[in-house]
Amino acid sequence: MTKEELSDLLGGWQGYHLGTVERIQISDTKRPHTEVWIELLRNQGEEMMCSNCGNLTCKIHDWDDRWIRDLPIFDMETKLRVQRCRVKCPNCGPKLEAIPWLNRYSRVTERLAASIARLCGLLPVEHVASWFGLGWDQVKKIDKAALDLRLNPADLTGIEELAMDEFALHKGHRYATVIADPSTKRVLWIGEGRSREDIRPFFEMLGPDGCARIKAVAMDMNGGFEAEVRAQCPNAEVVFDFFHVVMTYGREVIDSVRKEEAGKCGANSPARKLIKGSRWLLLKNRENINKEKDIVKLDELLAANEQLMTVYVLKDDLKEIWRQRSAEAAFDCWIGWMHRAFDSNIKQLIDFTGRMSRHLMGILAHAKHPLHTGLLEGMNNTIKVIKRMAYGFRDAEYFFLKIRAAFPGNHG
Repeated sequence: MTKEELSDLLGGWQGYHLGTVERIQISDTKRPHTEVWIELLRNQGEEMMCSNCGNLTCKIHDWDDRWIRDLPIFDMETKLRVQRCRVKCPNCGPKLEAIPWLNRYSRVTERLAASIARLCGLLPVEHVASWFGLGWDQVKKIDKAALDLRLNPADLTGIEELAMDEFALHKGHRYATVIADPSTKRVLWIGEGRSREDIRPFFEMLGPDGCARIKAVAMDMNGGFEAEVRAQCPNAEVVFDFFHVVMTYGREVIDSVRKEEAGKCGANSPARKLIKGSRWLLLKNRENINKEKDIVKLDELLAANEQLMTVYVLKDDLKEIWRQRSAEAAFDCWIGWMHRAFDSNIKQLIDFTGRMSRHLMGILAHAKHPLHTGLLEGMNNTIKVIKRMAYGFRDAEYFFLKIRAAFPGNHG
């Protein structure tokens, strides 16, 4: 087999031919391994491309040897000693030659970078770096560049509905906001923070025409989110998410009443112990309680405490508002629920009803646009897995790209 045939078989390094090929045993105490060292010599007389303007020339200004990593050959790390040329471009002067299989300043070939990026979609960066014998930072940089090239700019054409929610970015009350297309479950944008100003870059990216095309946006009752959507999207209806309303009800009504009722009991009484230990039973949906003894415990608690029975029953009745398919039916359902809440004379219920009344239009909008942020709540579990795989993300931009790559949408 000739060197030309061997070169084509092993690499096909366009513009270069094989020089020496050596097999080297590396006696590293931490990672002993075998490497293949391949010398690549520039083909003489061939035209070369200026990396700045694309002009072709045969003139070389100077060159030096550069070590480049390539895909392993027979499981042996492969290193190329490449004659890297600077061309004498008539337009730009001395400029680095453009090589189709090697990026301008990269120390790995394009195909190795592609392989690294594919593997980073399955494994933590640390594992990929260990497999290829590369540094963590180098692998992360390669993966980030590949994700940026694949995902940016985001395609926002035809988007008519949005869902937005926040998630914890780091400990210490640092948050980020994720915006997705609920119809395709594709993450469109992620940004640090959860204020009105923090989400504005998304609408600037969407543009005036795109903003005018938005018909509905699902969200929790975040005042900043609501104000920015109403300011940026003149034709959009705000849809308040059922999940967040019920979660707020559980925290502000059920849990508050539970603590109050426990405080009325004697310090060491069985009733106090029962009430204090029933938080999750009261917050859970009845159909999600698996153990028979827990159902019996819940029934005993509700039968013995009228206040808890009232707020528990009204929690289930509240859900009926989101099951209606017309704004009129949803409004009638709300009026009935509101009267029962006021008739209860339970302060927490009355206060909650007053707050919800101020958000009534967003609640009723669900009948016309049955959207929710449940898909984003589900995404939070995947986000936690991505964060654990990376042992935390110091680079938020890279973290956000990984999240977007995990949710490309269910079509296209």
